[in-house]
Amino acid sequence: MRIDLHTHSTASDGTDTPAELVRNAAAAGLDVVGLTDHDTVGGYAEAIAALPEGLTLVTGTELSCRVDGVGLHMLAYLFDPEEPELARERELVRDDRVPRAQGMVAKLQELGVPVTWEQVARIAGDGSVGRPHVASALVELGVVPDVSAAFTPDWLANGGRAYVEKHELDPFDAIRLVKAAGGVTVFAHPLAVKRGAVVPEAAIARLAAAGLDGIEVDHMDHDEPTRARLRGLAADLGLLPTGSSDYHGSRKTCRLGDYTTDPEVYGEITRRATGAFPVPGTGGTLR
Repeated sequence: MRIDLHTHSTASDGTDTPAELVRNAAAAGLDVVGLTDHDTVGGYAEAIAALPEGLTLVTGTELSCRVDGVGLHMLAYLFDPEEPELARERELVRDDRVPRAQGMVAKLQELGVPVTWEQVARIAGDGSVGRPHVASALVELGVVPDVSAAFTPDWLANGGRAYVEKHELDPFDAIRLVKAAGGVTVFAHPLAVKRGAVVPEAAIARLAAAGLDGIEVDHMDHDEPTRARLRGLAADLGLLPTGSSDYHGSRKTCRLGDYTTDPEVYGEITRRATGAFPVPGTGGTLR
C-alpha cells in the first residue's frame, strides 16, 4: 500500500480542488490519501463525492499551534468534524487569517513591494487564506523566484520582515480537543529548520506525555540525518512515525506520494480513531 497522509487543496492553500486532488492521488498510484487543509474541513464533501474507486480518503486537518513562542502544525486525523469545541477553535483560527494576511500585505507595501490585498484574495479564492497565497503574490510580482524563496527572514518566515502573528492553538489544548472528538494527532514536520525556529525535543516529549500519537518523520523538509534522529525519537517516546508529501499542487515542488506512511502505522492510526472512519472510493461522480 502507498499511503500519503498530508495534502492540501484549494480549501486552504493548495492549487488542486479537492476533486482534482483525489483524482491526482489515484493517478499517482496512491492507495490512501489524507486531506489535511489548514484549520478547515471545507474540502471533505467535494473530495468524497469525487473519490475514485480503489482510493481511500482519510479526513483530517492541519491545526495552527504555538508553544513557548514557537509555531508548529498539528495534523489531526479522523475526528468528528461536528464536535463543537474543536469546530469553534478552527473557526477562531480561520477568522484571524484574513486580518493577518492583510497585515502582511501592509508590511510588504511598507517595504516597497507593490502587492495588493485584491491580488492575494484572488489567489486564495475560496480557500483559507494564508502565507502561501501571499508568497504566490510575490512570485507573480517577480520579487522571489518561487514560493519557498518567500519563506525567508527577508519576507514571510517566522519573525521575518513581513511576518504577522495569528491566533494559534496551544498544542496541548489541540491534543485534548482532537482526542475528545475521537481523532488522532501527529506533529507535522517537527524539525523543518529552514522554516524558522523549531520546537525542542524536550517539548516534543511533553506533547507525547500529553497524548500526542505521532510525529511526521519522512518529509521533504527533513534531510536523512534529521529523519534518522526523528525515527529514534519516535521509538524512544512511543510515537507513530509517519511519512507524507505535504502536497500543495503547483505551489510546491513535492509530488503526491513522494513520502509515504508504513501500512502498519496507518493501521494503528485507524485503530485509535473513533470520531470518523476512512472513506473508501466507489468511483467518484464530481467532475
